[in-house]
Amino acid sequence: MLTTTSTRVVEPDELDDVLAVLNREPVNNAFIASRVHTAGLDALRLGGEMWGWYQRGRLKSLCYAGANLVPLCAGPEAVRAFAERARRQGRRCSSIVGPAEPTAALWSCLEPHWGPAREVRHRQPLMITDEIPRNVRPDPLVRRIRKDEMEVVLPACVEMFTEEVGVSPLAGDGGLVYQSRVAELVGSGRSFARVENGRIVFKAEIGAATPRACQIQGVWVAPDRRGEGLSVSGMAAVLRYALTEFAPLVSLYVNDYNDAARASYRRVGFREVGSFMSVLF
Repeated sequence: MLTTTSTRVVEPDELDDVLAVLNREPVNNAFIASRVHTAGLDALRLGGEMWGWYQRGRLKSLCYAGANLVPLCAGPEAVRAFAERARRQGRRCSSIVGPAEPTAALWSCLEPHWGPAREVRHRQPLMITDEIPRNVRPDPLVRRIRKDEMEVVLPACVEMFTEEVGVSPLAGDGGLVYQSRVAELVGSGRSFARVENGRIVFKAEIGAATPRACQIQGVWVAPDRRGEGLSVSGMAAVLRYALTEFAPLVSLYVNDYNDAARASYRRVGFREVGSFMSVLF
């Protein structure tokens, strides 16, 4: 018997079904799940559309289509359907990112139409931990950034983003969207840093948080302070906040060529459990 499948934008009243799909892979899906928990499925509040792939009328897979294109719990047939919808719509995203296998499959379908990409990062190890490190003393000077410190934290965020992604987040709209995102993280108490004489020398954010997992992002040490161990003690401090205040499991993903960062994360207890992939335009 033939299996009937379809793809469409999910409806707001399908929130429970969407959360059920996202909860199948709580670590992989933490970033998008965090947005859905906060904003629901309204495209304006969510910052993009949520596409669903249905099999016999039941929601099986998702794809977030906003500034990023993100396949979620998507097998080969769902990936092909999402790729066809994205191809017909035309590229509106600045990146494709997600678990390596479905992201690679999605890009292989879209590359003939959207390529070449500015950069493809094929393997970005996904790391997790559920324990506060016992053998590393958390930096006592790492603290939550206050709402009145936007002028302090924003330059460090911009420098980190530009170094990591290769383009400035202030381009295009003058940085309005990026500044809004930084303000959101500060306002929700998810931005942490070590501030010395009004200057940030280490920072990291809890970029996403759900009841089951949270994700650390934006880890950065000022270039002139690298090699001092600030990333290890700083991450230990951020982990303490993450595990005691946000979720029982903490994740992050890192470029495979960044040996120093991977070593720092292992020092505080992170272990590799999978791989992400990013396609940057």
